[in-house]
Amino acid sequence: MEKRWMIILMTALSTLLVSSSICWSAQGPLRFLKPTYEDKLPAIVLVAFGTSTKAQITFDHIDQEIKKAFPKHEIRWAFTSKIIRDKMNRVYEKKGINKRLLSLQQVLANLEAEGYKKAVVQSLHIFPGGEYVHMQHLSKVPNIQVSIGEPLLATWEDVLKLLEDLDQDFPKEAEGCAVLAGHGTPNTYYAPSTAVYLALDRLLHTHYPNVFLGSVEGVPDRKDALDKAKAYPGKKVVMVPFMLVAGDHIMNDIMGTEADEDGVPSWAMELKAAGKQVECPTITIRGEEYFKGLGFLKATTEIIEEHIQQALKDLK
Repeated sequence: MEKRWMIILMTALSTLLVSSSICWSAQGPLRFLKPTYEDKLPAIVLVAFGTSTKAQITFDHIDQEIKKAFPKHEIRWAFTSKIIRDKMNRVYEKKGINKRLLSLQQVLANLEAEGYKKAVVQSLHIFPGGEYVHMQHLSKVPNIQVSIGEPLLATWEDVLKLLEDLDQDFPKEAEGCAVLAGHGTPNTYYAPSTAVYLALDRLLHTHYPNVFLGSVEGVPDRKDALDKAKAYPGKKVVMVPFMLVAGDHIMNDIMGTEADEDGVPSWAMELKAAGKQVECPTITIRGEEYFKGLGFLKATTEIIEEHIQQALKDLK
């Protein structure tokens, strides 16, 4: 009996010594509790403000294009608007749809937990405005190396490339004019986007005499654009969405058929009252018509892909 207990005791001590050597190895104590990382390619996180309108299909289009361009990389989405996330997540839950919109912090935390050590955070903002600066701050997380992809129009080369694609929607000078309807920024500080809007307005005057820029929340503003459109010869005015997604602002503020709660008519209503014929470029997908935001343009996805490629190089 004593011999049997001696064997059991020696076996237990042997097991304890082996376990101890693992826990207190050169790699540090309790190494078996540390996360293990596979050699994964950097993930790509596409970051947008978000929308609760049917224009969400724009994101589906961009998602397909980016997955085709980067088939070996994991593609994730993050949405910076908490209001949009909460609203859409309630809709998904009510309809029993297994989908949730996540914040950038949530997406990066999930990637880190899944073993990713590197990620590209690609902005889907138009200009480097407040949302872009906010996104940069949110990207600073521990345990994962992040490279920031520049916003859509980060260089004047990007701007000219996009305008070449938009040119097809501009009317001929004898027919009328076009109004680029952008979002704009209400701030005169914090980000350089106001200066960029003013520079873009100057560039348009030089290259497109019948194309005017206006923004919902900034300068040049609604009055700047509509006054020029009313004064321009020709009946036609083409309202060209200068936003990634032609969502609520385009559907209501720009092309709405009813005044808002304060009695303010949409841009289209004001122009029609001045005797103009107003239209907006559309695109048909699976039999349904949508206003054509910048997200549907070939130039847009090409520019985004170029910015992702540069951000991937910056990770090396």
